[in-house]
Amino acid sequence: MFSTSRRLLASMRSAITRPAVRPLFTGYPYTRRAGVVAAGILTAGFAGIAQAYDETDDYEHKDIKLVASKRKSIDDYQKFHEELMEAYPNLDILPLNAQALALHTIIRDRATARDDFVFYSNRIIRLLIEQALSKLPFVRTVVMTPTDAPFHGFEFRHRVVGVSIMRAGDSMVAGLRSVAKGVRIGKILIQRDEEDPEKRAYLSYVKCPGDIGLRSVLLLDPMLATGGSASLAIETLIDLGVPEERITFVNVVANPNGIKKLFSKFPKIKMVTSFVDPELNEMMYIVPGLGDFGDRYFGTEEDQHGRRTYTYH
Repeated sequence: MFSTSRRLLASMRSAITRPAVRPLFTGYPYTRRAGVVAAGILTAGFAGIAQAYDETDDYEHKDIKLVASKRKSIDDYQKFHEELMEAYPNLDILPLNAQALALHTIIRDRATARDDFVFYSNRIIRLLIEQALSKLPFVRTVVMTPTDAPFHGFEFRHRVVGVSIMRAGDSMVAGLRSVAKGVRIGKILIQRDEEDPEKRAYLSYVKCPGDIGLRSVLLLDPMLATGGSASLAIETLIDLGVPEERITFVNVVANPNGIKKLFSKFPKIKMVTSFVDPELNEMMYIVPGLGDFGDRYFGTEEDQHGRRTYTYH
């Protein structure tokens, strides 16, 4: 009986330690459906995401040298993010765990169907919005509970307004409205000269609440590459009377070049992002990136052939 128990225990231990998903580089097929959240996806996911990191790019700021090269583990990415947050105290990057990596694996996959891209992007956006709201200033308050006892808590010091950088930033508005009841929304349209190697941006349209200067502003744009559009949007908000320290830039994927530009020009702003990719290609696109966020979210990309779906069953 005891030998049978030992064999059963050994079998259970083997099942627990066996990777849930075979790594990409083994050459074996695997499925990226419900298993995407399993521990084994860490190896497979980073092998796919990190495949473009074949060269070393150095970024220097405040005498801190940030090196991004061949990052293939969750610890490497976490260290890179921590170095950036140390260099820029007002930068907040969401904690990198298996779930966060799984969500990024889905939205970065070029074969992901549009419905899934929207669904899982919305999950990341919701996490970002909640984190951004937690960074806003609060004041103490007291309310009475139904038991006639006081509860000492907090409330927002300033009213909040969301400002989307059109069009991709509009994808983040629903996430803000889902957690900030009755929030007002402003719009800024900034266009880029695609023929210009520097992708210079210019302001085309702005419409914001008249009292925006009295509010805390969440500036919404999912992608930050060179920082040209975000920089111009922040300048526009400041011209409208918004104090720099009341602006929080909320972003899905960023690049160190854009981060450096924003904090060099506007050191008092705050920024919340979910991931930082260390490279830009010759077209000034984020690498590995996820493509054009607005096109994939709103279904206007030329290639509509994404068919892969991700489910929990």
